[in-house]
Amino acid sequence: MRITEIGAGTIGVSWTVLLAAAGHDVVVTDPRPDLAEVVDTGVRRFGSADLLARVTCEPDLATAVAGADVVQEQGPENLDVKREIWATVAAHAPAGALLLSSTSGILPSDIAAGLPDDAAARLLVAHPFNPPHVLPLVELVPGTRTGRDAVAAAAEFLRGVGKDPVEIHREVYGFVGNRLQSALFREAVSLVGDGVVSPAELDRVVTGALGPRWATGGPFLSFHLGGGDGGLRHLLEHLGPGMARRWADLGNPALDAATVEAISAATEDAYGPSRPELTAARDRAETAVLTARSAQEES
Repeated sequence: MRITEIGAGTIGVSWTVLLAAAGHDVVVTDPRPDLAEVVDTGVRRFGSADLLARVTCEPDLATAVAGADVVQEQGPENLDVKREIWATVAAHAPAGALLLSSTSGILPSDIAAGLPDDAAARLLVAHPFNPPHVLPLVELVPGTRTGRDAVAAAAEFLRGVGKDPVEIHREVYGFVGNRLQSALFREAVSLVGDGVVSPAELDRVVTGALGPRWATGGPFLSFHLGGGDGGLRHLLEHLGPGMARRWADLGNPALDAATVEAISAATEDAYGPSRPELTAARDRAETAVLTARSAQEES
């Protein structure tokens, strides 16, 4: 299968590594002048130099999508830019190509608003989590004109490269994963800003308790098991009133300049600058967690 990746940023290169490792031919397109160098460096960093045999670079978008079976877009999070990209794709990609956007929050119906019906029927969001070559989840979000056959084809394609697609049944800005992440981070910023805990201490609370719990069962299953024989009903009957009171007390911090500076400086004091070694360590740790979970599920 031939797949065109639009955008040579971290997400695009990560997808490229995953897809090439699965045996697909990948064309990466991006107008940046250093495209070949960026792709070469990224593939070697995230995967193996052997994968480069399946990867080609083509800076011209119209040329890159010609002959593609699947087109994946990782362009800027700007609706006008995405509409321009997809108008070009619709005009030059094969009529049967599957059209996927990795946007982290823009609605597919908005992206497809100016497209012909045949292209809009094949376009949907396939939102991965960073890095796509490590984390299995992909949120599938169809637009109002997306055909059910396109959703089924996207799910089949993604499962074929080892991903776990979850369909989001109604369009909401940010979809599900980022809304959950934003809710937790809002309270994290509030707690740090109020001096309750430091960034590093809060991270330990998550990695030592919530993280392992949610890696093996999400919030609903975790609370269902936490309720003992009575399950979630029992837990909410006894602990629900206190939980609801805490909802009313959750913080609502502003991400103004002073707050951004304070939490950024505190995080940099704890971990140093963001650098490749930290990213590599994160990827190894996440892979180990996923491998252990998979082994447990199979046993």
